[in-house]
Amino acid sequence: MNIYVGNLSFRASEQDVQNLFAQFGEVSSARIIKDKFTGRSRGFAIVEMNDDSSANAAIAALHEKEFMERNLVVNEARPRENSGNGGGGNFNRGGGGGNNRRY
Repeated sequence: MNIYVGNLSFRASEQDVQNLFAQFGEVSSARIIKDKFTGRSRGFAIVEMNDDSSANAAIAALHEKEFMERNLVVNEARPRENSGNGGGGNFNRGGGGGNNRRY
């Protein structure tokens, strides 16, 4: 089961997160999600545990628990939703209201 860990301290390391969840069972992986441009933590992690009962115990025990001076948000990770638009945008190149100023 994949577990979402939100409101994570920016000081937390992947090892810190893994150690926290290891109290409840074997942790397959603990990955802090980082900004792709700066490399800094985005304040959340994904923890993978193979045993669902251990994962559910960890969720129940750690949700809203203080860790590194922040109250964690811990729940089962939901799959990312694909909006289908690819993040594009409406690139209307026509002259619209106020865009035709002369300097």
